Amino acid sequence: MGHGRSGPLSGFKVVELAVWIAGPAAALVLADWGADVIKVEPLEGDPNRSFKYIFGGEPETNPVFELDNRGKRGIAVDIRSEAGGAVMADLIADADVFITNLRSAALRRAGLDAETLLARHPALVYGHITGYGTDGPDADRAAYDLAAFWSRTGIADSLRTPDGQVPVQRGGMGDHATGMTLAGGVAAALLHRERTGEGQLVSTSLLRQGVYMLGFDLNIALDWGRVAPRVDRSVAPNPMANNYTTRDGRVLWLVGIASDRHFPPLARALGHPEWITDDRFSTERARFKNRAELIAVLDAEFAMFDLAEVSERFAQEPDVFWAPVNTIEEVIVDPQFAPSGALVDVPERDGDTTRPMVASPIDFGGTPWTVRRVAPDVGEHTAEVLAELGYDDARIAALVADGVVNDLGGASALGQ
Repeated sequence: MGHGRSGPLSGFKVVELAVWIAGPAAALVLADWGADVIKVEPLEGDPNRSFKYIFGGEPETNPVFELDNRGKRGIAVDIRSEAGGAVMADLIADADVFITNLRSAALRRAGLDAETLLARHPALVYGHITGYGTDGPDADRAAYDLAAFWSRTGIADSLRTPDGQVPVQRGGMGDHATGMTLAGGVAAALLHRERTGEGQLVSTSLLRQGVYMLGFDLNIALDWGRVAPRVDRSVAPNPMANNYTTRDGRVLWLVGIASDRHFPPLARALGHPEWITDDRFSTERARFKNRAELIAVLDAEFAMFDLAEVSERFAQEPDVFWAPVNTIEEVIVDPQFAPSGALVDVPERDGDTTRPMVASPIDFGGTPWTVRRVAPDVGEHTAEVLAELGYDDARIAALVADGVVNDLGGASALGQ
């Protein structure tokens, strides 16, 4: 089986022992970048495989799981058994990178903690995602991104609506951001290893990712000792950086951050050049002072046009910066969506058809990457991977018979 040779990490081998989203997302990015990623699952599979039932999906499709596991090879091992632990040890001995998001205590029990593995394999790059970090009172507390990234960092509270409701995070947002961060850290550690031969622990957490993403607010609090106010759109400090609703019910966001630059072209686009010299609105200070009045004026004006007409008017004024507030359905048909590189065609197992999926968000001009194939089934590549490690057919058959591994790709399909 060919595994493809594309992307800047071509030739590197990654072992992933991770569940749900964040750890697999980090390994997915490395796989997209060209690494050979071997996903190690328990015999029953990554629990993320069950997510499809929450969304009412058909059994033969699993878009949430596929997103973060395409392009990998899959091996299913009971690492709690002695023989399974030996398989895991052989896999890691053959790897450049180990990725995990299991809790530190569980890793220590399995002998797969960073201290143990780096002592044994000093050139290994060990990538670890935790919920709350590796020190402190909650270092071993269970976490999902809804808790550690969204809730505890202040993001959810800072995004409350004016009526006080806390918004609900969409699935995997913190996990994907944290996975991307770990992938960048692993790449930096591999660069260091290329220069020195030294591996190291690379770690991040859902909490750290959320704190960094809310860094504007938290740094203001740290430096000035105050909290940036929540913005009520009807009195937004800068009416040029606000959302407005058109006659057909569409919402757009003006992003005129440099208000003096962006206000005159907006006034012209809306057919009101007289606003430019109107004492109420002619300067940034005046627009701030009279912001409620200006926002009301703009609300009334936008309500007179459909979004398509607004778009045409804005096209004549390139210094009006704006974007539509898209629904999910509108994102998929947005004319910029596909050209941006946000889609990737993932080959099915038959090699003849493809499935469109969301791409990871980095491209390389000199070492472009391509996706190998859809996500593995549980244990799909067990025999193939073990054979590469030097296991003969009899040894692999014995491991299958003893319930140590699943081998979906071979004659036996335990647990299927």
